[in-house]
Amino acid sequence: MAVIPVDLAGRSYEVRVGQSLLANLADECGPLLRKRRVPIVTDENVAQHWRAAVDAALLSAGKEPQWLVLPPGEATKSWDGLARTVEWLLEQEVERKDHVIALGGGVIGDLVGFASSMLKRGCGFIQLPTSLLAQVDSSVGGKTAINTPAGKNLVGAFHQPSLVLADLATLETLPRREIGAGYAEVIKYGILGDYPFFEWCEAHGAKVLAGDKDAQEIAVTQSVRAKARIVAEDERETTGARALLNLGHTFGHALEAETGFSDRLLHGEAVALGMVLAARFSARRDLISAEDAARIAIAIAAVGLPSELSSLGLNGNGQMLAAHMLHDKKMDAGTLPFVLLNAIGEAFLDDSVALGEVAQFLDEELQG
Repeated sequence: MAVIPVDLAGRSYEVRVGQSLLANLADECGPLLRKRRVPIVTDENVAQHWRAAVDAALLSAGKEPQWLVLPPGEATKSWDGLARTVEWLLEQEVERKDHVIALGGGVIGDLVGFASSMLKRGCGFIQLPTSLLAQVDSSVGGKTAINTPAGKNLVGAFHQPSLVLADLATLETLPRREIGAGYAEVIKYGILGDYPFFEWCEAHGAKVLAGDKDAQEIAVTQSVRAKARIVAEDERETTGARALLNLGHTFGHALEAETGFSDRLLHGEAVALGMVLAARFSARRDLISAEDAARIAIAIAAVGLPSELSSLGLNGNGQMLAAHMLHDKKMDAGTLPFVLLNAIGEAFLDDSVALGEVAQFLDEELQG
């Protein structure tokens, strides 16, 4: 088992990556589960695969699991989903020193984290991420949020978990498409700041998607280490270091909004295509070489992720896509910073980008 510390003043915690963590849940959580009754929030899909294992682990330790099972999908990460979760936690008489368990992917982790940040002005929570995307990204760093009609993740809070347990066995139940969506966040760490890791992804990305345990452990561990370093340096995105993690997200969120935050384009797929667009836009501005931009697109396409905007069959134009960016939560005094690339492994924040220029670029990409 790999243990990666997230070093924050007064709120440090561990991310543990390995096998059989759910089977040993009570021991892994230790004193964080201070009461007999343990509140757990999950979704229907995850419950089908892992509820019995979690029940067995807790019951054998004398604990009494209490379950809230929500519908799967982004629609759950909403005002209604938040209200339902908070009301249920109040019914469970959760106190400020208690810990709520979030068992699931990014939707459940974000929702439970946000609910925990609000409940009685803040209670603890434990992340048990069951998707590759959640294990390498959303479960680490304390960003919690819900979606609104205006856009994705516009209402939320920074609220760090007390512990993250990434059990690699949970990846066995994921569809290949979900693994691919998570892999987008893995290769992102290489593209934005670790050229040798990008090379590793070029060589081993297919193994990650094929279920190779060694490759998956390396992918998750290296990704978490990278994110932990950045979060420790810039927890609340005040210095710019953490903003680099948004590589591909500004373009990606616009694509998600245009496709209705639906299964038509998963979040990780949108980020993958968003990184290709960020690289090509960087090349258009004579920052990264056209060859390196093409190399990024090839690496992403090689594992079956979308790499061409024209392939989505969108009805809108570049101006419509750029308009979605006006609702981006990173907007500051009318300016939207973009994460661009000087080279593979060298991302930077550029606040000089005009949305009109972006719209023209997207029009060209839509034409293929």
